[in-house]
Amino acid sequence: MSVEIAVPEAANQTAQGPEFSDRDRLNDILTMEKYMTASYNTGLNEMQNPKLHEAVQGILSDEHNMQYQVFDKMWQKGWYKIEAADQQKIQQAYQQFNGYKSQFPKQ
Repeated sequence: MSVEIAVPEAANQTAQGPEFSDRDRLNDILTMEKYMTASYNTGLNEMQNPKLHEAVQGILSDEHNMQYQVFDKMWQKGWYKIEAADQQKIQQAYQQFNGYKSQFPKQ
């Protein structure tokens, strides 16, 4: 199995002064979106009302989509680096989590 990793455009935006750059703004938005999705997830885990649960679940889905769009834009501009895992690390993680299956009751 071969995996191709797309390479984002090389961009380097350095600070010119105390003003927020586009990179700073997107990073701030991405941080906020990560916080929002974590908060909505916690709320959903503790929500009893089915109609409210459904409504908030829709909002959570929208938040995840917005978070991904911001992340993807940063990645395309080269502002969010992703290190590709080597095949050995992937196999180790697979074996580790695959081993956890034996700890759960059979269904």
